[in-house]
Amino acid sequence: MLADWFNESPEKAVNRVEEFELAVKKKFIEEPGQMKLLIVVDKLLTGFDAPPATYLYIDKQMHDHGLFQAICRVNRLDGDDKDFGYIIDYKDLFESLEGAVHDYTSGALDGYDKEDVAGLLEDRLSKAKERLEDALEQVRALCEPVEVPKDQAAYLRYFSSKESGDAAQLKANEPMRLSLYKLTASLVRAYANLAGEMAEAGYTEAQSHTIKQEVSFYENLRNEVKLHSGDAIDLKRYEPAMRHLIDAYIRAEESEKVSAFDDLSLIQLIVERGVDALKALPEGIKKNKAAVAETIENNVRKLIIDESPINPKYYEKMSELLDALIAERKQKAVEYAAYLARIVELTKKVMNGPEGAAYPKSLNTPAEKALFDNLGKNEAVAVAVDKAVRESKQDAWRSNPFKVKKVRLAIKRALGDFQSPDGDQLKESVSAGASGEKSGGGGAEAILELVKKQNEY
Repeated sequence: MLADWFNESPEKAVNRVEEFELAVKKKFIEEPGQMKLLIVVDKLLTGFDAPPATYLYIDKQMHDHGLFQAICRVNRLDGDDKDFGYIIDYKDLFESLEGAVHDYTSGALDGYDKEDVAGLLEDRLSKAKERLEDALEQVRALCEPVEVPKDQAAYLRYFSSKESGDAAQLKANEPMRLSLYKLTASLVRAYANLAGEMAEAGYTEAQSHTIKQEVSFYENLRNEVKLHSGDAIDLKRYEPAMRHLIDAYIRAEESEKVSAFDDLSLIQLIVERGVDALKALPEGIKKNKAAVAETIENNVRKLIIDESPINPKYYEKMSELLDALIAERKQKAVEYAAYLARIVELTKKVMNGPEGAAYPKSLNTPAEKALFDNLGKNEAVAVAVDKAVRESKQDAWRSNPFKVKKVRLAIKRALGDFQSPDGDQLKESVSAGASGEKSGGGGAEAILELVKKQNEY
């Protein structure tokens, strides 16, 4: 089958090799005892444009330059989570790993200077153990400043925010959260590479159990912090091989929790399922009412911040409603069930954007409603500006200064039609939404920036 690939175009051959390598890797993870595959072909090892690989299965005689090149290919660092490659040697080309490590100029690498290949080969178990312990130490050091008693609430306050829905705190703690996500992902991979051989690596049964519990704790913590803070979902986290490793070695009894959200955010789940969406939260959050409330509030706040440039006035109002609801909850002025119903309703308003009877029937699009909200709720002005933009905009106008100028002038003319008789200020209703600036200057510029954010223009 491999020989046929070279009769095709280079692009198709590369795609076939990539697909084959993914299948090999997946099978190696799921059925390690059944792997005896040949993927080493001279034509695939030359040049830097060869597909990246992490596992190399050798089932043919190789030596000198060809073997050296093959090893360099699997050791190419082509991703953030890759520190080294694996070589499965079915031909005993390296005689013994111990001999290869201590004598670089004999056997498979005969002919190369010692300094050229020093460090190229290392014992897999000792390297994997070193990587696991380094990953554990880095995560522990990151979490060391968490306040005693280091319970769930303390971790969430440290990595997310002390005050629920506080945008400034969420932003300030973002670097620490990103470090937590990255270090935990490295820890999970390092543990999975060694989980089936902990005794061979030198760990006692008690040490192995403690490490497993610790890795499980940090993986659960990462999930909870990511949800509590409203950070964007990381789809790579759910790729099949990683999910298999987590389920098999860390917490198989909770495997359904790992993919409970699929590719949906908490906000999307709430919009689709209402209060029932909270059943998909991790157990550590779900059992704590305050943690559930804070998680929803932080997610809604994050969405408001992200969507605010599209319609500042509307999302300013949504932010005020969220602040009021958070205050009521903290003052225990609302029952938990009633709070959940109201926060779900607010979440839908934030997610769906402006709609309903609050807008004149003549305004049918999100852009028209955004103009209405930010131009003092003046229907005539909103319609005029919308028409001016649609008639003046050209293809890819945002990236062309001359095309932008044309739209800006059209907006000025539309606003100028609604000036007061003295020609100085926009009418009161318009200036209220346009920061009270003159139509010939800042007002038109502010509306231009708003127009740029509308997808339909």
